[in-house]
This record gives sequence, C-alpha cells and structure tokens, in this order.
Amino acid sequence: MITILDYGAGNLRSVQNTLDELGFAYELVRDSASLVKATKIILPGVGHFGQMMRALDALDVRAALIDRISSGVPFLGICLGMQALYESSEEAPDARGLAIFSGSVRRFPAGVRVPHMGWNQIEPVRDSKLVDGRPYVYFAHSYYVAADERTAATCAYAEPFTAVLEWRNVFGVQFHPEKSAAAGLAIVRRFAELAC
Repeated sequence: MITILDYGAGNLRSVQNTLDELGFAYELVRDSASLVKATKIILPGVGHFGQMMRALDALDVRAALIDRISSGVPFLGICLGMQALYESSEEAPDARGLAIFSGSVRRFPAGVRVPHMGWNQIEPVRDSKLVDGRPYVYFAHSYYVAADERTAATCAYAEPFTAVLEWRNVFGVQFHPEKSAAAGLAIVRRFAELAC
C-alpha cells in the first residue's frame, strides 16, 4: 500500500483524488511509527521550503523518512517534495533539507518571470520508469533543481532544469502530476505499479 506523508500540504487532497481515480489503496500518515512500516511513500509539496521542513520536524518524521528512503523504499516527491531531498534551498537558507542528495535548490535568475506557472513540455534525457514520451505537464514553482546525473527529464525555463528525477528507489517530479490530466495520471500509475 502507498503511504502519503501528511504534513499539511495544500495539494494533499488532489494527490488523494488521483490515487482514488486510479484505484490504488493508500494511507495518510503523520507519525514516525506509521512511516517506519511504509513500503512506498509519496511526499506531496506546495508552498515554502522552510515551512515544509519545520512541519516535518514538528511531526518528528525526518529521521524515519530518511531511513525509509535510504533503506530502498520507493519514494516519490512532488514539487516541493522533490526539492526537500536536497541539503538546502535558496528559498530558506537556514532550513535543513533531508540531504538525501547534496546540493541546493536554486531560484530562477533575476529577470525571469516567476513563478513558472502553467503547462510546459518535458524532455526525457535518458530512459525513465515514470515518463513516456514528451508530455506537457503542469508547473507552479519559483525554485528548481539543476540538471545532473539523477535527471531523467528536463524542462526548459530560462535554462533546462530537472523536471523528473530518478535515482535507484528515489523519484521526484518538479511539476504536479495530480494537476496534469492524463499525462499526470500515467506518471502516478507507473510509480504506484513499481515493484517494491
């Protein structure tokens, strides 16, 4: 069963609706004891990096979440949920990310309209378990992860950035699959059907 970490994210209900539409069972958890038993985890994300990390710490789930990801449990971070995988973000320099990966989340450069809002096309850069083709998906963000060896697909906005991250058991999407119509449903389905 899929575990959704409920720390109060604004897109939580939309993620639940997506899983309901696809017919996948899930549970909402808000504590370490439940998270420790998770066999597949989704971390939704909308809002501010610092607020999210403070919310995770207030629930005392940081250590359990890092442990499950490090233990090989399939993980999907959505938008801010993907950014949380890094050490820090320019949005909240004093807030510590989960540090699954090194590096910092960056703000789009001055002169670029932010947030990057609306439909945009993603471009696969290698084989992907989540994405088929070059779909248009829905974005809403002002901060991004630079493309690197973990990038499975990019999107061009000022410069190419990581739209889809895939690294072993860790998956992340900068866009909102729960707002991305048929393409988003297909991405969530592929994650839900991954062998554990």
